[in-house]
Amino acid sequence: MKNEQLTTDEYDALELVRRGVKRDKAGACVGRNVKRLSGLKMMESTRDGRIVLTEKGQQVLFLRRCVQTLGALATDAQAPVDGDVVRFLSLKSHIAPLESGGYALTDKGRETLDDITRQQQAGRR
Repeated sequence: MKNEQLTTDEYDALELVRRGVKRDKAGACVGRNVKRLSGLKMMESTRDGRIVLTEKGQQVLFLRRCVQTLGALATDAQAPVDGDVVRFLSLKSHIAPLESGGYALTDKGRETLDDITRQQQAGRR
């Protein structure tokens, strides 16, 4: 099994590719990370030389946005949340809408965020 723990630089490269590369060359950030991320099957080169995200790469970025949203909502119920993330986290019962606006973490959402935090801290050791 491959080590799929990504660095901030690798996440940034995925995000740059998701937004679309504006020029002929992908740039330094993408260039540094394309080999590993291609090996993890998160991005690929097309026949015309463009670098695009695979479905797995798109899922990784979406899950990262979900985790970041859980963290933001843990500190501020009025934190901005993207519509697709709200739908997913609501469907999974991780967040619930507040009458005053915004969203609150459910018990399940807090447990999930705690588990993710523990795993990240264990991975750094």
